[in-house]
Amino acid sequence: MLDISVIILTFNEEKHIERCLKSLLLFTDKIFIIDSGSTDKTVEIAQSLGAIVQFNPWVTYAQQFNFGIQHNPFKTKWLMRMDCDEYVMPELANELIEKLPATQEEFSGLYVKRRVFFMNKWIKRGGYYPIWLLRVWRSGKGICEESWMDEHIKLFEGKTLNLTNDIVDHNLNNLTWWTQKHNLYAIREVIDLLNINYNFRDFQAVEPVFWGTQEQRKRYLKVKYANLPLFTRPLFYFLYRYFIKLGFMDGKQGLIWHFLQGFWYRFLVDAKIYEVYHRVGKEKEDIIQFFKSEYGKDLTAKQ
Repeated sequence: MLDISVIILTFNEEKHIERCLKSLLLFTDKIFIIDSGSTDKTVEIAQSLGAIVQFNPWVTYAQQFNFGIQHNPFKTKWLMRMDCDEYVMPELANELIEKLPATQEEFSGLYVKRRVFFMNKWIKRGGYYPIWLLRVWRSGKGICEESWMDEHIKLFEGKTLNLTNDIVDHNLNNLTWWTQKHNLYAIREVIDLLNINYNFRDFQAVEPVFWGTQEQRKRYLKVKYANLPLFTRPLFYFLYRYFIKLGFMDGKQGLIWHFLQGFWYRFLVDAKIYEVYHRVGKEKEDIIQFFKSEYGKDLTAKQ
């Protein structure tokens, strides 16, 4: 087994956890799960497959994941981040077995490609493949940035390498679950976009660089997106994904995915931002008070 431990956050993931863990057991038996109070069989399944599970109450994704880094019982050279609804392709497991022990000290992080499946279809177009993610890094060399949305692993030092093979993101829940989840995501996305313009709170974040890594480029584009007019930007983004990036070639599932994820979700975010401006105006202190009273979120507090 490799000298790597995997950190996973769980809450009622009995549909996904066994598939995820069995894919990891191809190359490591050091799996640390931070559970935020599952009431289904998530913990039972995880423990039956050898994972160590620790409870920690949920606050934010970044805080939960960094708790996992700080309390990881495995003193391994490498760490890996996985979500429950993801699994590692056997080819990636073999690649890690082959390449990880031989990785030179100057390299602190490894990027993998992610495939997204939606309604059992691989979404190959619309800019959704390949998505490069920093998922493997040396212990002590990285942390999860404390943004409200799209949290990335931020390396403190060292170079990075790209691996050849993939992880797969394939959520098995239904569309009602998906839309409800994205409605909750929309609040975090609103805060993240407003934070770009109002700087509610400073935190260690990925530097926005267009010609940088995938997450640096994504952060750069998000800054630019945040400054576009409300309601027009979701439309432009959808048209770009669906026509220019050939999302229409992903079939009916692709139409649903690109419309809901590329337009509906982002239009909902803009509507929530408009609600904030309509109700309290655009003054920073008024916006901070609005989120504290309406959602119980202190935008200035460290996560």
